[in-house]
Amino acid sequence: MRLSDSRPKPRQTSVLARVLAALSLTGALSACNTVVLKPAGDVAQQQGDLVVMSTVLMLIIIVPVMALTVFFAWKYRASNKDADYQPDWDHSTQLELVIWAAPLLIIICLGALTWVGTHLLDPYRTIGRIAPDKAVAKDARPLEVDVVALDWKWLFIYPEQGIATVNELVVPAGRPLDFKITASSVMNSFYVPAMAGQIYAMPGMQTRLNAVMNKTGDDFVGFSANYSGAGFSGMRFKTRSVTEADFARWADSVKAGGKDSAGALDAATYLELEKPSENVPAAQYASVSPDLYGKILDMCVEPGKMCMSEMMAIDARGGLGKAGIRNVSMLSYDKHGRAASAAANANPDAETRRELAWVRALCEQKPGTAPDNTVKAPADLKSLSGAGLTAPQSFAPNAIAFDKAEEHAAHSHLTSRN
Repeated sequence: MRLSDSRPKPRQTSVLARVLAALSLTGALSACNTVVLKPAGDVAQQQGDLVVMSTVLMLIIIVPVMALTVFFAWKYRASNKDADYQPDWDHSTQLELVIWAAPLLIIICLGALTWVGTHLLDPYRTIGRIAPDKAVAKDARPLEVDVVALDWKWLFIYPEQGIATVNELVVPAGRPLDFKITASSVMNSFYVPAMAGQIYAMPGMQTRLNAVMNKTGDDFVGFSANYSGAGFSGMRFKTRSVTEADFARWADSVKAGGKDSAGALDAATYLELEKPSENVPAAQYASVSPDLYGKILDMCVEPGKMCMSEMMAIDARGGLGKAGIRNVSMLSYDKHGRAASAAANANPDAETRRELAWVRALCEQKPGTAPDNTVKAPADLKSLSGAGLTAPQSFAPNAIAFDKAEEHAAHSHLTSRN
């Protein structure tokens, strides 16, 4: 007897045992956070439903293909001598109809879902319902929250309450929320998975998000979903959804201040807050300058800095000739140029003061006035065809007309003042 024959053969693991072992590992998935599919806000829930419906539609093709792959591999294995072998077969009309018709129908269904979802869930569109069976009251007033993405923290301004917070977002449940979003330096992404989808925050621009929270809770998390530098991983903030009464009490407590209050948020305080910092703890401001968000959006918080709206008004008029040299230096906004510009304009000489007076005489001082691109919610929520819905914000022709009207009005205003 050979030595190899005397050794015991290893026990063959059955297919059933392997399958059971694989299924046992799925228990680890129970720890996964399913907030995207089970959020606390109606807008996020509708988005989660779109994910589920799209996945199910695609599985109609994927599952049969995977099953048939295993079936054909098993049926036409080399050891199966009874398999029907047809080397000259090359066409079947019935099979071609199935192969092409099924994916085509699925693509049509996915296209219909995308079309309707793009209209109904346009982030610029005001929400038409609080829950599937509860419409927004006609006299309901949305809570406005101005969001600023800083390096590397989030600033939330509540203009109605006159307060502000850093890395802390508190909203009332059951009330429409209107977010106006911008950034101080680089592009970021505002994302609270339990509330709604992510929206980009860009300097000098304003994006919008309309949403609602249906459940109360203090364990919701918001963060930046777009890499923005060294402190990006610390751009996380706690989100709390409370009742209307609790929200009013919270706002009053912030206004009253206290030992943990950061005081008032004015331009000087903001410029210090704007400086890059990482893992910043939550902070509250008992008061905030009414025009601060507008100046942030217009990129002219620094003293002596020309606002974008001023420069656009000058451009609409056709420029200012030699004075444009001074205007360019005032517009410097990079990390070195803006400091030099602020220092140069802090104590202007007589000639500079004349130039500044000339420039500002041509421009109406309205920093931060951005067009109101709000899209109204559809009156009929039962329609699934998109009939009667206005186009999504990015394709709205009235937005272009609005911009042209604004440009014409600015040109006429400057001409009359000149």
